[in-house]
Amino acid sequence: MGICKHVLLSIAVVCMSLIPMVEAMAQEQLDSISVHTLNEVVVTANRFTEVIPSQKLTGKELEGLNSLSVADALRYFSGVQLKDYGGVGGIKTVNIRSMGSEQMGVFYNGIQLGNAQNGQVDLGKFSLENIEEISLYNGQRSDIFQTAREFGTAGSIYLTTRRPRFKADEKAHLKAGLKVGSFDFLNPSILCEYKLTDDIYATFNAEWINSSGKYEFRYRRVTPSGELAYDTTAVRENGDIDAVRIEGGVQGYMPRGKWKAYMYHYTSERGIPGAIVNNVWHRGERLWDRNSFAQAMFEYDITPRLSTKVHAKYAFDYTHYVNNDDKLIAVDNIYKQREVYASWANKYTILHNWDVSLAYDYQWNQLSEYRDVERNTHWVSLATAYALDDCFKVQASALATIVDEEDRARDDVPDKFKVTPAVFLSYKPFDRADLVLRAFYKQSYRMPTFNDLYYTDMGNAYLKPELATQYNVGVLYDLDRNDKLFSFFRIGADVYYNKVTDKIVAYPKGQQFRWTMLNLGVVDIRGIDAQAMAVFRFPYHIELTAKLQYSYQEAIDITNPHDTYYRHQIPYVPWHSGSAVVMLGWRDWTLNYSFIYVGERYNQQENIIYNYTQPWYTNDVSLIKVFRLKNVVLKATLEVNNLLDQDYDVILNYPMPKRNYRVGVTIEI
Repeated sequence: MGICKHVLLSIAVVCMSLIPMVEAMAQEQLDSISVHTLNEVVVTANRFTEVIPSQKLTGKELEGLNSLSVADALRYFSGVQLKDYGGVGGIKTVNIRSMGSEQMGVFYNGIQLGNAQNGQVDLGKFSLENIEEISLYNGQRSDIFQTAREFGTAGSIYLTTRRPRFKADEKAHLKAGLKVGSFDFLNPSILCEYKLTDDIYATFNAEWINSSGKYEFRYRRVTPSGELAYDTTAVRENGDIDAVRIEGGVQGYMPRGKWKAYMYHYTSERGIPGAIVNNVWHRGERLWDRNSFAQAMFEYDITPRLSTKVHAKYAFDYTHYVNNDDKLIAVDNIYKQREVYASWANKYTILHNWDVSLAYDYQWNQLSEYRDVERNTHWVSLATAYALDDCFKVQASALATIVDEEDRARDDVPDKFKVTPAVFLSYKPFDRADLVLRAFYKQSYRMPTFNDLYYTDMGNAYLKPELATQYNVGVLYDLDRNDKLFSFFRIGADVYYNKVTDKIVAYPKGQQFRWTMLNLGVVDIRGIDAQAMAVFRFPYHIELTAKLQYSYQEAIDITNPHDTYYRHQIPYVPWHSGSAVVMLGWRDWTLNYSFIYVGERYNQQENIIYNYTQPWYTNDVSLIKVFRLKNVVLKATLEVNNLLDQDYDVILNYPMPKRNYRVGVTIEI
């Protein structure tokens, strides 16, 4: 880890030393040459190719969102709830439409990321440095030619890494950058792309993140009677992070197929500041992580009608958790988990507008530190897709899940078997208008995690799996006017109803890394997601893009009428939330403004004044300037986060940073 830090820091220093020279050369050229560059906005005018509702962030949109990690960017999708425990190193998880983080599938270059221990993926570990596109699907992706496991999630997030693109006379690309900012933040990075042959490309990406994590916060609490209980200004301690991420791969293309091999490694040491309770903000928790995986994909068209796709993956996760808090029982635990995964998918075209697919996936998970357990999971999917005259499309699937679990402390662990169906429809009633009506029905099945079942003092080995049922009806309208002043407009909305049976809920219990497991029984979820987007192209190379997202959601516990929290909103689900993004581009300048709002919610099952959590909102601004000189591109970025210096918590007693800054420089050759 130390060698990686020195290498990355050296690269960053070299980059910084080049800045004055590049600026001078760029200015010299600009004195005689006028460069006119339009701000890139990725817009698909006709989205009818997608049967299933989707939201995407690509290109310049990602660059302008003041987002350091994937989790930060996902805040701008409607229907998404983010759990953020504060600071650069704080754990960040997401769920969609209150289905839970464990019901979300996160796919990295087509293969699902997993954690059999707690079922959650910390999206703060995945940088945007090498991400080309982030896609969010409710239900599942609009493609039946996929792994069987992809049919098993209530919602899916797809992270696609950058694909190398070379001109005819190019052999290599180099991108190096450095970001510095508040909380002693230091983030050098490097990205290399090399064309081995005309059809084979290699990539390498690495970055180092280091931060003290110290930021000032205000801790103010008022009793239900209105009396002031605490009003303290302090500095967040033990929130430091020291992390290195390395990833790389090789991909190739052939006349009837493509392949890719990829590796990822993340190692970190971080402090866990913990919850502030009773005006105590000093905690003794530390966490060491090592997450590694290697994966490969091969896709080939055997005949014009028959295609096959193979995926394989091996993952190893190491976690070392220490709690030296003298007020609690000392903890020093090491967890190791292994995963082996393989998938074989096939698609056959019966008619030009009718496809069928069959896929089989196998996954083996092992966790042996506090409980010697293994899990073998098999998925078999059968799916079909049919289109009629480009106006009506239907996609249907059935997924069989078979689970064989071995617990050496128990002999009576039963096997699990469940078949879950799904049907998706879309209809375009008018030829000349891009108006699309859509609907879907889906069931998904989630096994309890190893923590749910076996974690010391909190596990329940007899927990039942979750069963989720989803209903969705939506509409999408696009208006594409090409080069006119009012260039593009999009508006869409979805109304949904979800019902989760035997829902398992996890949220912090004093210490961040330890959870309280709750089985809520039955949860009833109703809501509306709405989006709007407009693009304006003005004279003098001025371009304005505006995006709005809004969500209304009611997620209530309907398990037992005799419970005090019967028909109450479940913890941390707001009734109202939304975001707004405005991007203004002129030549090589880009100004971005973003606003996020999360409404009132409750932090416990009972919706009483004592558990009430106030709404929060943030305003973020960034300014980007690009300098160009032949094959060299220099980009300078200034970011201001939480512009109005708001005091807020995403999770109760985990204060978020106040106003903070980042400055970045990137050189691409």
